[in-house]
Amino acid sequence: MNTPIRLYMSMSLDGYIAGPDDRSGQELGRNGGRLFNWLDDRESDGPSGQVYREALATGALISGRRTFELARRWQGDHHDGVPIFVLTHHADDGDVPPGHARFVTDVVDCARQARTAAGDRAVMVHGAGAAQALLRAGQLDEMEIHLVPVLLGGGRRLFDHLGSDHIELDLVRRLDDRDVTHLRYRVRQPEEAA
Repeated sequence: MNTPIRLYMSMSLDGYIAGPDDRSGQELGRNGGRLFNWLDDRESDGPSGQVYREALATGALISGRRTFELARRWQGDHHDGVPIFVLTHHADDGDVPPGHARFVTDVVDCARQARTAAGDRAVMVHGAGAAQALLRAGQLDEMEIHLVPVLLGGGRRLFDHLGSDHIELDLVRRLDDRDVTHLRYRVRQPEEAA
C-alpha cells in the first residue's frame, strides 16, 4: 500500500467521538473535549508526540462535510497547505470552500483524488460520516484510534450508521501513553476476511 487512507479519531471506550449536543459553538459536544487531553503531550518525544507528528506528515485530508463545517472549514488550511477533500452529498454552485479545500460528491473519486494529491504520504481522514462512507466503499485502509479511558455515555458514535457488513481488522500497532492508547488497525479487504 503506497498511499494509505487512514482515519485519525479520538474515541471514548463506549465508542463516542463527541459528547451530546455537538454543534457550532460546542463542536465537541458536552464533555467531548475530554477525548483530546492526550494532545497535551503532542510536543513530547513519547507515543502521543509520535502519533501527532505522523498525523501532520500526511499529504492530503478527507473530511466529512459536517466535520468541515463544525471546524469552521479550518479556514481552508488544516495543516501545511495540504489539499482538503470534503466528502459531501451535495455542493451548491455558489459555495466555494476556502483555501486548499474542495467539495467532492463521489466517495471513490474523493479517495482517488486524495491519494493522487498525497503522493507517497498517507491521507488523513476526519469525521464519522467520511470514515463510514470510505469503509463501505472499500477505500479506507487503516484506522488510527486514540482510545481514551472514559465512558461519555452519549453523543456522536464513530460507527453508528456503518451498516451490517462484517469488516475484519488487524491490529498493527499499539502505543500506550498517559491517558490514551493509540491503536492502529489495518482494514482487511473482503477477499481477505474469508
